[in-house]
Amino acid sequence: MSEQHTEAGAAPTGAEAAAPASDLPPPNAEAAAAALADELNAMRDKWLRAEAEMQNLRARHKRELDDARAYAVTKFARDVVEAADNLRRGLDALPPAGEGEDPVVGKIRGGIEGVERAFLGILERNGIAREDPAGKPFDPERHQAMAEQPAPEGVAPGTVVTAWTPAWTLNGRLLKPAMVVVAGKAG
Repeated sequence: MSEQHTEAGAAPTGAEAAAPASDLPPPNAEAAAAALADELNAMRDKWLRAEAEMQNLRARHKRELDDARAYAVTKFARDVVEAADNLRRGLDALPPAGEGEDPVVGKIRGGIEGVERAFLGILERNGIAREDPAGKPFDPERHQAMAEQPAPEGVAPGTVVTAWTPAWTLNGRLLKPAMVVVAGKAG
């Protein structure tokens, strides 16, 4: 053997350096383990918060997409319900059916009524609904009061007496309020 290895203060070689000096943990091992556990808990908390935020973001994005799909046609739907209201006004302008009526007027009325039924069916299939408020309590979120009249007998004040136009909704959301006459105090 060489003199270097036999001396007491000599530096260890490769094999000797890899072997642990002692099987006991270093004096700060418990403190280091506690610090690592605290760091792990902090990272787990950050991860859980980030995951919750991502779930909220996904849910909010899905809601926004669903709303965009359901209400993207709002402007178009408002224009279409104007056409439906005008179709009803045209029908109301025709004289009432009666005996001795000109057959041409009866055919025109029947044709327009058929067009109105088909048109309203198309609107309903696409989420547009017509609500007739006559006889219901006045709802300022769905009705626009155009006039007030004394309450007829048997009608409570605040009830819609007459509806000039119906209320229109798109998938439950108000498109156009009903124009109504509301019953006031009697006398």
